Amino acid sequence: MLAMFLLVVGHNTRYCLICKPFGRSHYNTSQNFNKVLKALKSIAVDMMVKPGSAVPEKIRESTRFYPSFKDCIGAIDGTHIPAMVSGQDINSYRNRHGEISQNVLAACNFDLEFIYVLSGWEGSTHDSLVLIDALSRNNGLKVPGVDGGYPNRRQFLAPFRGVRYHLQEFTGQGRHPENAKELFNLRHASLRNAIERIFGSVILMNFQSN
Repeated sequence: MLAMFLLVVGHNTRYCLICKPFGRSHYNTSQNFNKVLKALKSIAVDMMVKPGSAVPEKIRESTRFYPSFKDCIGAIDGTHIPAMVSGQDINSYRNRHGEISQNVLAACNFDLEFIYVLSGWEGSTHDSLVLIDALSRNNGLKVPGVDGGYPNRRQFLAPFRGVRYHLQEFTGQGRHPENAKELFNLRHASLRNAIERIFGSVILMNFQSN
Protein backbone atom coordinates (compact mmCIF):
# COMPACT_ATOMS: atom_id res chain seq x y z
CA MET A 1 0.00 0.00 0.00
CA LEU A 2 2.84 2.38 0.83
CA ALA A 3 4.56 1.67 -2.50
CA MET A 4 1.37 2.48 -4.39
CA PHE A 5 0.89 5.64 -2.34
CA LEU A 6 4.43 6.84 -3.09
CA LEU A 7 3.97 6.24 -6.80
CA VAL A 8 0.86 8.41 -6.80
CA VAL A 9 2.15 11.34 -4.74
CA GLY A 10 5.78 11.16 -5.84
CA HIS A 11 5.43 10.44 -9.54
CA ASN A 12 1.84 11.48 -10.29
CA THR A 13 1.12 7.92 -11.44
CA ARG A 14 -2.53 7.27 -12.27
CA TYR A 15 -4.48 4.51 -10.55
CA CYS A 16 -5.04 2.78 -13.87
CA LEU A 17 -1.27 2.35 -14.32
CA ILE A 18 -0.79 1.04 -10.76
CA CYS A 19 -3.51 -1.60 -10.81
CA LYS A 20 -1.81 -4.10 -13.13
CA PRO A 21 1.72 -4.37 -11.62
CA PHE A 22 0.29 -4.66 -8.10
CA GLY A 23 -2.57 -6.95 -9.12
CA ARG A 24 -5.23 -4.72 -7.59
CA SER A 25 -8.49 -3.33 -8.90
CA HIS A 26 -9.02 0.40 -9.39
CA TYR A 27 -11.34 0.44 -6.37
CA ASN A 28 -8.85 -1.44 -4.17
CA THR A 29 -6.02 0.89 -5.24
CA SER A 30 -8.10 3.89 -4.27
CA GLN A 31 -8.99 2.33 -0.92
CA ASN A 32 -5.34 1.54 -0.17
CA PHE A 33 -4.26 5.07 -1.07
CA ASN A 34 -6.80 6.53 1.35
CA LYS A 35 -5.76 4.13 4.13
CA VAL A 36 -2.14 5.30 3.90
CA LEU A 37 -3.24 8.94 3.68
CA LYS A 38 -5.34 8.60 6.85
CA ALA A 39 -2.46 6.84 8.63
CA LEU A 40 -0.08 9.68 7.77
CA LYS A 41 -2.64 12.23 8.92
CA SER A 42 -2.94 10.49 12.29
CA ILE A 43 0.81 10.81 12.98
CA ALA A 44 1.30 14.23 11.38
CA VAL A 45 0.95 16.09 14.68
CA ASP A 46 3.79 14.09 16.22
CA MET A 47 5.98 14.13 13.11
CA MET A 48 5.80 17.87 12.41
CA VAL A 49 8.66 19.87 13.91
CA LYS A 50 7.68 22.00 16.89
CA PRO A 51 9.00 25.57 16.62
CA GLY A 52 11.37 26.52 19.42
CA SER A 53 11.90 29.81 21.22
CA ALA A 54 15.64 30.09 20.50
CA VAL A 55 16.93 32.29 17.70
CA PRO A 56 17.57 30.03 14.67
CA GLU A 57 21.25 29.41 13.95
CA LYS A 58 20.88 30.69 10.38
CA ILE A 59 19.89 34.07 11.81
CA ARG A 60 21.99 34.08 14.97
CA GLU A 61 25.24 33.38 13.11
CA SER A 62 24.72 35.92 10.32
CA THR A 63 25.23 39.67 10.52
CA ARG A 64 22.93 39.96 7.49
CA PHE A 65 19.96 38.75 9.53
CA TYR A 66 20.81 39.43 13.16
CA PRO A 67 19.40 41.32 15.00
CA SER A 68 16.77 42.59 12.51
CA PHE A 69 15.23 39.13 11.99
CA LYS A 70 16.03 37.61 15.39
CA ASP A 71 12.35 36.88 16.11
CA CYS A 72 11.73 35.00 12.85
CA ILE A 73 11.47 31.25 13.31
CA GLY A 74 10.28 30.16 9.88
CA ALA A 75 8.73 30.98 6.52
CA ILE A 76 5.33 30.38 4.94
CA ASP A 77 4.23 30.11 1.34
CA GLY A 78 1.47 28.68 -0.79
CA THR A 79 1.84 26.30 -3.69
CA HIS A 80 -0.64 24.91 -6.18
CA ILE A 81 -0.94 21.13 -6.43
CA PRO A 82 -2.73 19.69 -9.50
CA ALA A 83 -6.17 18.30 -8.63
CA MET A 84 -8.70 16.08 -10.38
CA VAL A 85 -12.16 17.61 -9.95
CA SER A 86 -15.40 16.97 -11.83
CA GLY A 87 -18.89 18.39 -11.84
CA GLN A 88 -19.97 21.84 -10.73
CA ASP A 89 -17.00 22.36 -8.40
CA ILE A 90 -14.40 22.37 -11.16
CA ASN A 91 -14.47 26.12 -11.77
CA SER A 92 -13.71 26.97 -8.14
CA TYR A 93 -10.54 24.87 -8.40
CA ARG A 94 -9.32 26.74 -11.49
CA ASN A 95 -6.39 28.99 -10.47
CA ARG A 96 -5.31 32.25 -12.08
CA HIS A 97 -3.26 30.31 -14.65
CA GLY A 98 -6.34 28.40 -15.76
CA GLU A 99 -5.19 25.12 -14.21
CA ILE A 100 -7.20 22.88 -11.86
CA SER A 101 -5.42 22.79 -8.50
CA GLN A 102 -5.52 22.95 -4.72
CA ASN A 103 -4.03 25.95 -2.93
CA VAL A 104 -1.76 24.41 -0.27
CA LEU A 105 -0.18 26.47 2.52
CA ALA A 106 2.96 25.26 4.29
CA ALA A 107 5.33 26.60 6.92
CA CYS A 108 8.90 25.46 7.54
CA ASN A 109 11.87 26.37 9.70
CA PHE A 110 15.28 27.38 8.38
CA ASP A 111 16.54 23.79 8.62
CA LEU A 112 14.08 22.87 5.86
CA GLU A 113 11.72 20.99 8.17
CA PHE A 114 7.95 21.34 7.90
CA ILE A 115 6.17 23.07 10.78
CA TYR A 116 2.67 23.08 9.32
CA VAL A 117 0.76 22.08 6.15
CA LEU A 118 -2.83 22.90 5.18
CA SER A 119 -4.26 21.41 1.97
CA GLY A 120 -7.68 21.18 0.38
CA TRP A 121 -8.50 24.77 -0.54
CA GLU A 122 -9.70 25.43 -4.09
CA GLY A 123 -7.13 26.78 -6.55
CA SER A 124 -9.08 30.02 -6.98
CA THR A 125 -8.84 30.83 -3.26
CA HIS A 126 -6.66 33.82 -2.33
CA ASP A 127 -3.61 33.11 -0.17
CA SER A 128 -4.82 35.44 2.60
CA LEU A 129 -8.05 33.45 3.02
CA VAL A 130 -6.11 30.18 3.30
CA LEU A 131 -3.92 31.80 5.96
CA ILE A 132 -6.95 33.03 7.93
CA ASP A 133 -8.34 29.49 7.90
CA ALA A 134 -5.01 28.05 9.08
CA LEU A 135 -4.89 30.51 11.98
CA SER A 136 -8.51 29.92 13.02
CA ARG A 137 -8.28 26.14 13.38
CA ASN A 138 -7.83 24.52 16.78
CA ASN A 139 -4.81 22.63 15.47
CA GLY A 140 -3.84 25.41 13.09
CA LEU A 141 -0.76 27.48 12.41
CA LYS A 142 0.69 28.94 15.60
CA VAL A 143 3.95 30.40 14.34
CA PRO A 144 5.04 33.55 12.46
CA GLY A 145 6.17 33.43 8.84
CA VAL A 146 7.29 35.47 5.87
CA ASP A 147 5.84 35.86 2.39
CA GLY A 148 4.89 38.68 0.06
CA GLY A 149 1.50 37.10 -0.67
CA TYR A 150 0.39 37.66 2.90
CA PRO A 151 -0.22 41.07 4.51
CA ASN A 152 1.65 42.36 7.53
CA ARG A 153 -0.16 41.44 10.72
CA ARG A 154 0.77 40.52 14.25
CA GLN A 155 3.37 37.72 14.16
CA PHE A 156 3.77 37.98 10.37
CA LEU A 157 6.38 40.03 8.55
CA ALA A 158 5.84 40.89 4.89
CA PRO A 159 8.29 42.66 2.53
CA PHE A 160 7.96 46.22 1.28
CA ARG A 161 5.76 46.47 -1.80
CA GLY A 162 6.60 48.52 -4.86
CA VAL A 163 10.36 47.87 -4.68
CA ARG A 164 12.54 44.99 -5.82
CA TYR A 165 12.10 41.78 -3.87
CA HIS A 166 12.99 38.51 -5.63
CA LEU A 167 16.58 37.27 -5.38
CA GLN A 168 17.11 37.23 -9.14
CA GLU A 169 16.36 40.95 -9.24
CA PHE A 170 19.53 41.58 -7.23
CA THR A 171 21.73 39.20 -9.23
CA GLY A 172 24.39 40.65 -11.53
CA GLN A 173 26.77 43.56 -11.67
CA GLY A 174 25.36 46.89 -10.53
CA ARG A 175 22.15 45.40 -9.14
CA HIS A 176 22.89 45.81 -5.43
CA PRO A 177 20.20 47.26 -3.13
CA GLU A 178 19.92 51.01 -3.58
CA ASN A 179 18.06 51.92 -0.40
CA ALA A 180 16.99 50.57 2.99
CA LYS A 181 13.73 49.08 1.70
CA GLU A 182 15.49 47.13 -1.04
CA LEU A 183 18.11 45.90 1.43
CA PHE A 184 15.35 44.72 3.77
CA ASN A 185 13.57 42.95 0.92
CA LEU A 186 16.79 41.22 -0.16
CA ARG A 187 17.38 39.88 3.35
CA HIS A 188 13.70 38.96 3.65
CA ALA A 189 13.76 37.06 0.34
CA SER A 190 16.95 35.24 1.37
CA LEU A 191 15.20 33.86 4.46
CA ARG A 192 11.94 33.16 2.67
CA ASN A 193 13.90 31.09 0.16
CA ALA A 194 13.79 28.24 2.71
CA ILE A 195 10.15 27.46 1.91
CA GLU A 196 10.82 27.60 -1.84
CA ARG A 197 13.69 25.16 -1.40
CA ILE A 198 11.60 22.73 0.62
CA PHE A 199 8.89 22.82 -2.05
CA GLY A 200 11.30 22.62 -4.96
CA SER A 201 13.96 20.18 -3.81
CA VAL A 202 13.32 18.45 -0.50
CA ILE A 203 9.93 17.04 -1.51
CA LEU A 204 11.24 15.87 -4.88
CA MET A 205 14.32 14.34 -3.27
CA ASN A 206 12.23 12.32 -0.83
CA PHE A 207 10.24 10.73 -3.65
CA GLN A 208 13.03 10.06 -6.13
CA SER A 209 13.32 6.46 -7.27
CA ASN A 210 16.70 4.73 -7.39
